[in-house]
Amino acid sequence: MNQPTEPPNLPTTAPQPALPADAGLGAILDTLLKRPVVLIRALCDPRPSRHWLILALVALPAFALYGLLVGTFSGGSQLPAALVKVSAGGLVSALICFPSLYIFACLSGAEVSLRGTAGVLSAMLTLTGLLLLGFAPVAWVFSQSTDSVVFIGTLHLIFWFIATWFGLRLFGNMTKALGVSDRTHLKVWMGIFVLVCLQMTTALRPIIGTSPHWLPTEKKFFVAHWIENFAGAALPASAN
Repeated sequence: MNQPTEPPNLPTTAPQPALPADAGLGAILDTLLKRPVVLIRALCDPRPSRHWLILALVALPAFALYGLLVGTFSGGSQLPAALVKVSAGGLVSALICFPSLYIFACLSGAEVSLRGTAGVLSAMLTLTGLLLLGFAPVAWVFSQSTDSVVFIGTLHLIFWFIATWFGLRLFGNMTKALGVSDRTHLKVWMGIFVLVCLQMTTALRPIIGTSPHWLPTEKKFFVAHWIENFAGAALPASAN
């Protein structure tokens, strides 16, 4: 007679503990990387906390350090210029898009405050900056072994796209944490944010190459700027 078999022990998901209001830098970054939903719940909590300020203070140096690495390609005056432009570009893009983020978050049905929205935006910038720093050694190797501005610029854009994509995924976790099912509004905002950041790379040019001017003297759409750079890089090859 067959003995009844016991059901296999299936792993159970234990409830994740909330992030303390007095959590330190290490705990906040660990939660950002491993348990983003827990961090977002803490950021959107109506009770005041300093989590968003700590994240903002991490994001800015992370972008600045990556900007310093970007400046090593040309060296000289581009070292401080790239540091300022990369960090300022990320900060200004976030500030420009912050009002629309709050509006779109409210339209999606999320019960979130201005402080909570700023906190999630700070978390997104921090994660993006940390990922860029993770790519920094690879970018440095190529920046020291090639003279092609187009290639190194494309490489940095690829790294930026990857880091930003993972950073923007936090807004999906925000809808999950707040119980919002419709993400259409936030997806539209994500597209707007990416366009603003891409235009900022052209508005603050040059970031990689050199120029006698700190900022450009003419207005230009980023797509037109890219086309001109790729066309200029192809001219010597076609002339041979």
